[in-house]
Amino acid sequence: MAALTASSTVLRSLSATKGLRSVRTNAVARKTFVVKASKDSVEYCKTLPGISAPFSDMFDPAGLLNTATVEDVRRYREAELTHGRVAMLAALGFVVGETLEDFPLFNGTITGPAIFQFQQVQSGFWEPLLIGIGICEAYRVAVGWARPDSSGVNKLDPEYEMGDLNFDPFGLKPTDAEELKTLQTKELNNGRLAMIAIGGFVAQELVNSTEIFEHLFLNIEKDLEVAL
Repeated sequence: MAALTASSTVLRSLSATKGLRSVRTNAVARKTFVVKASKDSVEYCKTLPGISAPFSDMFDPAGLLNTATVEDVRRYREAELTHGRVAMLAALGFVVGETLEDFPLFNGTITGPAIFQFQQVQSGFWEPLLIGIGICEAYRVAVGWARPDSSGVNKLDPEYEMGDLNFDPFGLKPTDAEELKTLQTKELNNGRLAMIAIGGFVAQELVNSTEIFEHLFLNIEKDLEVAL
């Protein structure tokens, strides 16, 4: 009986040791994978457009690349490009909407700061707009995103070049690789600026309910009065 008890104790000890080794091995493997993924994603990022002065290497204050894979980086870039393009349109829409308040499309009934203009739009405008947005998004998904399968969802097509939707009606896309990368960097930088700008537009109008240019000129006038 004592021999059986001792054997059982030894077996449990060996099993625990084996389990501990397995846990340690898995932890090391995960850590090695994360480090390799981080190195791969950093090297991959360095090949992409968008790196410019004053950040000659990369700008990643949140450390997103520390655990990101190359696939994650590709999704990040796709999201950045999409949001940058939307922000550029939004910033332009703010300025145009507030400047052309007498635009005949709405019979001159849309007035005031841009953040309050959409409430003034009558029915019959939003429905076609939503349909148009849906068509554009469906096209973007069809061009750039892989079909969901057993390996997962929310994955870009491996052959897809982020942001390239085959839309170039004016033939502006350069054929030279370096010129193309320079143009892509300019688009990214303008998109980044637009995202910051539209955030500033919205915040400013929420604070004082004043149109963008009206707010600008009022402050210029105050500064001139102080200077004089």
